[in-house]
Amino acid sequence: MWLDSLIGMFSVDMGIDLGTCNTLVAVRGQGIVLNEPSVVAVAKGTNRVLMRGGQPAVGWVAKEMLGKTPGSITAVRPLKDGVISDFEITEAMLNYFITKVTGRVRMIGPRVVISIPSGITAVEKRAVFDSAERAGAWRTYLLEEPVAAAIGAGLPFAEPTASMIVDIGGGTTEVAIMSLADIATCESVRVAGDDMDEAIMAHMKRAFNLMVGEQTAERIKIQIGSAAPTDDDDATIEVRGRDMISGLPRKATITAAEIREALQEPINAIIETVTRTLERAEPELAADLVENGITLAGGGALLRGMPEQLERATGLRCVLAEDPLTCVARGTSIFLENIEEWKNTLENSMDI
Repeated sequence: MWLDSLIGMFSVDMGIDLGTCNTLVAVRGQGIVLNEPSVVAVAKGTNRVLMRGGQPAVGWVAKEMLGKTPGSITAVRPLKDGVISDFEITEAMLNYFITKVTGRVRMIGPRVVISIPSGITAVEKRAVFDSAERAGAWRTYLLEEPVAAAIGAGLPFAEPTASMIVDIGGGTTEVAIMSLADIATCESVRVAGDDMDEAIMAHMKRAFNLMVGEQTAERIKIQIGSAAPTDDDDATIEVRGRDMISGLPRKATITAAEIREALQEPINAIIETVTRTLERAEPELAADLVENGITLAGGGALLRGMPEQLERATGLRCVLAEDPLTCVARGTSIFLENIEEWKNTLENSMDI
C-alpha cells in the first residue's frame, strides 16, 4: 500500500523482542538500542506505575526492587510464559520503552515488529496488538520467534535446506525446523529459564529448608548451573535466604552437582520437545539436519553443558549462536531492513 510506504518514510521502524525476562528494542539502521528487564513497579493493588527520579519505575530500576519491595509497592513481570498476563502494565512498559527510543514528541507513531512465541493463541495475539497500539505504535507486525532467531543467528532458512533452531528464552522454548523461508515443523513449550529458577528455589526449600528469591535463584543458575557433568561439579556457592522453620535469615552452601540434579526436570522437558520435533520432520529435512545440525539461541542456551546434552540426546551436532541472548532482537532488526519486501508475509494490526 503506497500510503503505508509513504508514512513509513516519516516514522521510526523498530523491532521488539518482548520477552518474559527481558525486552530488547532494535531500530532500523541502528541495530539494538535498548535491553532492559521486563519488570514494572506499581503501587500495590493498582496498575499505577511508580515514578523514581522523575522516570517511570520500569526495566532496570524495577528489577532492583524484585523481592525487596515494602508492602505499598509491587514489582510486576507483566509477561508470563512468553505472553501477556497483565494487559495494562504491559501497555505502560511498552509505552515507556517506545518513548525512550523515539523521544516524547512523535508526529507519527512507529511501525513495530514484535516477536511472539509460535504457539500463542488468537486472543494472546490480540493482546499484543492492542498493547502496542495503545502504547503508540502506528502499525504492528507479528514475527514468530523461531523465524526471528533463525534470521538473527544467520541460518540459511530461506534456502531449500533444513535449518533447526532451539530458542530457550525465559518463559518459552521454541523449537523449529525451517526451509524455504517458512517453518516446516515447530513446537513451543512453556518450559524455559524461569522454570529452571523455580526448580532451584524448590530444591533449596526441599533440601535446606531455605526460601530464596527469584534473583538469587537466577544468580545460582548463572554461576554454577549446568545441564551435564562438568569439571566444576565440586564448585560451591554460598546462598542466603530465610529459614522456613525459624523464619530467621540464614545461609547455606550448595554444590554445582546438586544444582544440576535440581535442573534435570525442565532440561528433560526441553530435550523431549526437541526430539518430538525431529520425529515429525520430513525425511529429506531430517537428512539435511545430519549435516547442518542444531543451533541454540536464547539465554537458556548459555547454561553450561546444554549443547552437549542435546547432542547426546539427538546424535546431531549442536552449536551456540553468536550472542544467543540477542538473536531474536537481531532477527527483528534484519527484518526491519527488508520490511517493505517482507511485511506482506506477516500478520499485522490491519488484518484484524
